[in-house]
Amino acid sequence: MAVERSGGGDPARTIALLWGGPPEPKVGRKPKVSVGQVVSAAISVADREGLGAMSMARVAQELGVGTMSLYTHVPGKAELIDLMADGVLRERNLAAAGTWRERIEHYADRTRAVYRAHPWMRDVSMVRPPLGPGLMDGEEFLLAALTDSGLAPRQAAVAQLAIEGYVHGAAASEVDDQQLEEVTGESGDSWWRARQVFWDDYFDVERYPVMTCLWRAGAYDVEGTVADSVRRSFDYGLGRLLDGIEGGLR
Repeated sequence: MAVERSGGGDPARTIALLWGGPPEPKVGRKPKVSVGQVVSAAISVADREGLGAMSMARVAQELGVGTMSLYTHVPGKAELIDLMADGVLRERNLAAAGTWRERIEHYADRTRAVYRAHPWMRDVSMVRPPLGPGLMDGEEFLLAALTDSGLAPRQAAVAQLAIEGYVHGAAASEVDDQQLEEVTGESGDSWWRARQVFWDDYFDVERYPVMTCLWRAGAYDVEGTVADSVRRSFDYGLGRLLDGIEGGLR
């Protein structure tokens, strides 16, 4: 699956669409569909069939209209991907409550939930992000929490980028196993069990002494499923990142 990139469409048209404009025409025949319906249909297709299956023609088929009618609302696939990505980020419904750390943990949990609900998000590179309300509301939420922590303005801005990068990157990696299980029908736990022969017959304890030492000390003892292990790793990484930020306040 090729990675799609946000921010690749016409800037002025994309930004207008992200923020609710331009308005629907008031004269002539009433449009068969709206921008919101186009975006919702595109998300539904990507949820069921993957981002690779999402095209203007496929979305038109989903809506039961001609492909050309979509271009009245959305210039093309590049702009549509921006609308889709920002649309699912709006689903986070971030609520400002608790300490600054608790609010950031809430942001992380809600972002992970979005990636689990829409695994195709891992196939969208947002290095050049869609500047819509879904993204911007999340950044405002993080910055408010970090400012309340006592960080200086420049530190808060840098910390926000670090947290956002970690959460989105880790959430995208987490859904890999989910997608593979759906495609192959094999769970991550089953995949690892089938490769036990590597550890039994091929792993070289002398070549990998540190791994061996940790293994013998119980470092790799698995509690629960692969998903449980991934969650513990996610929480550990986020916790240490927030510890570092907190340490800079002293």
